Amino acid sequence: MMTYDIDYSPEAIRDMDMIFDDVFMVSRDLDVTHRYLDDLQDKIESMINHPKTGTPLYYEELFTGYYSVRFKEYLAFYRLDGNMMYVDRVLQRKRDYMAVLFGHDR
Repeated sequence: MMTYDIDYSPEAIRDMDMIFDDVFMVSRDLDVTHRYLDDLQDKIESMINHPKTGTPLYYEELFTGYYSVRFKEYLAFYRLDGNMMYVDRVLQRKRDYMAVLFGHDR
């Protein structure tokens, strides 16, 4: 079984910082906020042993190269290259993630 190394893009790190801010704004509790982000990161990193079990992302019946994993109201989008799992974005499910991933929305 191949285990993948994981790398978070600067955008994914920025996304997670924004999630931290949003969760803290709602909870007003640093422990709750840290636990939420730890659980989110654990969910993403749980994919390193079987990354292809994530949900493949298709556009017009063609595989885009991305997989996603869901954590509550968020989707983490990642792609594979060799033994690397690159996490590119972590976005709210309700967001137009196709536009964000493919450069139509920043």
